[in-house]
Amino acid sequence: MKKLFAKAFLGLCALGTSTIAFAQEVEPVIEEGLHNAMKIKFIEGGAGFMSVIAVLLILGLGFCLERVVYMNLAEVNPQKLLKGVEDALEKGDVEGAKTLARNTRGPIASIVYQGLSRIDQGVDIVEKSVISYGSVQSGLLEKNISWIGLFIASAPSVGFMGTVVGMITAFDDIERAGDISPTVVAAGMKICLITTVAGLVVALVLQAFYNYLLAKMEAIINKMEDASITLVDIILKYSYKFTK
Repeated sequence: MKKLFAKAFLGLCALGTSTIAFAQEVEPVIEEGLHNAMKIKFIEGGAGFMSVIAVLLILGLGFCLERVVYMNLAEVNPQKLLKGVEDALEKGDVEGAKTLARNTRGPIASIVYQGLSRIDQGVDIVEKSVISYGSVQSGLLEKNISWIGLFIASAPSVGFMGTVVGMITAFDDIERAGDISPTVVAAGMKICLITTVAGLVVALVLQAFYNYLLAKMEAIINKMEDASITLVDIILKYSYKFTK
């Protein structure tokens, strides 16, 4: 019985080793086949239209990555920043509060610094300054977002243009051949389908990034608004304590 189990175990080990080796051999073949298939479909879709769609994808992803990096760097902990500012103002250390805001990255810290730089002009001026500079920072967050929307709209449009051109090509082939057999119209119809699919895929990829960026931007703007209200309250308490 022990010999039987030992043989079965050795057989399973050999089978597992063979399976792993087969998978390692097949994987490069699959990757190479997929790469070749994509190149073939790119050429079959028409180099002109497919190149435009590829350029839209590259530019769109470039803008998306730039915005993702910018918004991730723009995120800070506003509670920690405002707590440090409040602690400094309670001691009457306005310059210390300014230094803390100046050494912190992001739009919230910039708004806080703008408010603190006008602390001696009164709460009303501080509030107006914070609101105005908040609008500037919101505009910086929205920068290049419209370009991504343009690429999302353009990619399917270019794909549909390829569809129209493919249909025209198919009808030209039918006219030249005097026949409507599938062989005659296959090339033109293939251009229609490939360009349409490529344009839709590019639009879907960029749309996912676009929605993520919008959600991220809205979250940062909400934090900016909350921080602005809290900052005005902190400066108001400082004014009552040190200027009255």
